[in-house]
Amino acid sequence: TRGLTDYFELAGYLLQAQRPGGGYEYAGARVRPRVRAPETWNLPVDLSMSFEFGFPRPPYDANSVTLELRPIIDKKLDRWRLTFNPVVGRALRGPDTGEGFDFEPGLKIAHLTRKGRLHLGIEYYGSTGPVTGFHRLDDQVHLLFPSADIFFNDLTMLNLGVGFGLTPAGERLILKSRLGWRF
Repeated sequence: TRGLTDYFELAGYLLQAQRPGGGYEYAGARVRPRVRAPETWNLPVDLSMSFEFGFPRPPYDANSVTLELRPIIDKKLDRWRLTFNPVVGRALRGPDTGEGFDFEPGLKIAHLTRKGRLHLGIEYYGSTGPVTGFHRLDDQVHLLFPSADIFFNDLTMLNLGVGFGLTPAGERLILKSRLGWRF
């Protein structure tokens, strides 16, 4: 992630995945420009908007280019942080291009330790289907991830989580990690 101005940053992601019976492999890439509201607006929450362009590889997605519009609503209350992401996403190139936008909500509640270098929390990710009419509950994806954010310094953090699927449509168990580095 690189801050280009006080209110605009650009991030890039390289995605790795491990499929059953195989090793790690390159699963795609993402580019994420993000803008945020200035503090001078005196909003009751921190507010930003990301436009995330994905370039997944088969077999991880049949669509070769995707877009997520990712509003980020964040609030810190003492040693707690609440983050809500009412994400909508769609395929820009591939077989699902005509499907329109899907609703993919995300939520994180984290407790910050006294020194602030460890945040323990729970993350929720969902995929409910098209915004014009959600799928039946059994066809939706709902995942819970107990997680930890470890801040090595102000520029480097590691997010670790173990996800559990709550519906038949989602994965049953997912291990995730994300290394973040600001430069």
